Amino acid sequence: MGVTEQHVAHNAQASDKEVDEYELPARYRGTEADKRDMLTLGKKQVLRRNFKFITMLGFASTVMASWELMLPLFYFVLYDGGPPDLFWGFIVVAIGMSLVYASIAEMASMSPTAGGQYHWVSEFAPPKAQKILSYTVGWLSAIGWQVYLAGVCFMVGTIIQGLIALNVEGYEWKQWHGTLLTIAVIVFSIAFNTVLASRLPLIEGIVLILHLAGFFAIIIPLWVMAPRAHPRILLEFTNNGGWSSTGLSAMVGLISPLSVLIGYDCSVHMSEEIQDASITLPKAIMWSVIPNAVLGFLMAVTIIFTLGDVDSVLYTATFQPFIQLFYNATGSYAATNAMTSIVIILLVSCCISEVATASRQIWSFARDRGLPGSLWLAKVTPRYNIPLRAVFVSLLVSSLLSLINLGSSVALNAINSLGGVSILSSYYVTISCLIWRRLKGAPLPPRRWSLGRFGLAINVAALVFLTPLWFFAFWPLATPVTAATMNWSSTMFVSTITFALIYYAVRAKNVYIGPVSHIKRDD
Repeated sequence: MGVTEQHVAHNAQASDKEVDEYELPARYRGTEADKRDMLTLGKKQVLRRNFKFITMLGFASTVMASWELMLPLFYFVLYDGGPPDLFWGFIVVAIGMSLVYASIAEMASMSPTAGGQYHWVSEFAPPKAQKILSYTVGWLSAIGWQVYLAGVCFMVGTIIQGLIALNVEGYEWKQWHGTLLTIAVIVFSIAFNTVLASRLPLIEGIVLILHLAGFFAIIIPLWVMAPRAHPRILLEFTNNGGWSSTGLSAMVGLISPLSVLIGYDCSVHMSEEIQDASITLPKAIMWSVIPNAVLGFLMAVTIIFTLGDVDSVLYTATFQPFIQLFYNATGSYAATNAMTSIVIILLVSCCISEVATASRQIWSFARDRGLPGSLWLAKVTPRYNIPLRAVFVSLLVSSLLSLINLGSSVALNAINSLGGVSILSSYYVTISCLIWRRLKGAPLPPRRWSLGRFGLAINVAALVFLTPLWFFAFWPLATPVTAATMNWSSTMFVSTITFALIYYAVRAKNVYIGPVSHIKRDD
């Protein structure tokens, strides 16, 4: 028996033992379609399928937090492109990313697995490149979601710190305050994903209601009380970054609308916990993308027309421009505190959901032996029926990343940029492999949610759209470039991929087979 056969047999025996150990109640095993899918994919059901369409819609909306994230991230576009770039750019990015997620939704219906992108690459890539491409995309997804988790937790920590600066006269901003608050948010999020793991779907349903209600609680006071900008602001592009042209500045500035629309693959990594996943999952993806893109756009429009004095917003003592925007509009500490608290609560909910996504992604990749310590990391804890070890690894990684803020907030911001670039890269490679499979003429696996005869056109359009965005995601916000203004994500991206490839050469090539080896489809 060869290495591949031994590995597959070992996994099958281990999985059979795990199912006996976990003894999932019938209501958590999924539908007959779920059982067929897991059998086809060569995986055993060890996680509880307790998410349905509405709770999954809540989960995706919570993770993406489109309008909530727009508030702390909008100020980037003030340097490059200005308000028109936020308005028109958001429309373009929303349309383009919808094509990307339509492509992902169809693949999710073909193979609804927590592995997501790296699994699909393994299945659709050219045979000679399947193993290395799948492995690389697995690392890209792992890096992206671990970094995203740390980034959002840090964002919440510094928003809380900004609220302290608003209310406490003479408060002296310290980096370590933000780091401690970040770690507190991480620990709180981990608690929800362990002690209250079985209640997570209920929590997501409740947060979905707050996500919608909170949106109106923010925009109504701004439209009623803030000064109103003239409509001509939608045509007044700016170039405060010192670029050679306003057009180039606008391309760099697209990072603001793009940032709130990256990551709808979050639902994919929960697919083994969804009832009737092959149809529920793609529907949840698309129904979360379109409404949340609309909410994000409406928040962007609100910010554009109620921004008021740009200098006071950008150079606020709170270091959070949107908090100053709230205060300038309402003139009330109480109203500002209440509005900011809504944002904090919803972003903490985002952190809770991102722990689930990040931990499931690395658990799935470890199950296929793609990470160091995979045998230990892939273990699902009995009674909890969640990848508890992967959850605590996410706690460790996020906490360590937050410590970087003690030395340099610039370095931490670069790591946050790395998350977006990594996820975009995983989309790019995955959709490229799907296009190759379509053009090669091999029949695609059966799916219950299909793009039909428009599939290839949508895939190609998605790839064309992603290409310039991926390129400009590495650019700094302004010139001349210094150590403080440099976007170090390019260096970190190359470094992490280099590390992954070194690990592949030393170890992974001997143990990582790729999910396609386990698939049992009737060709």
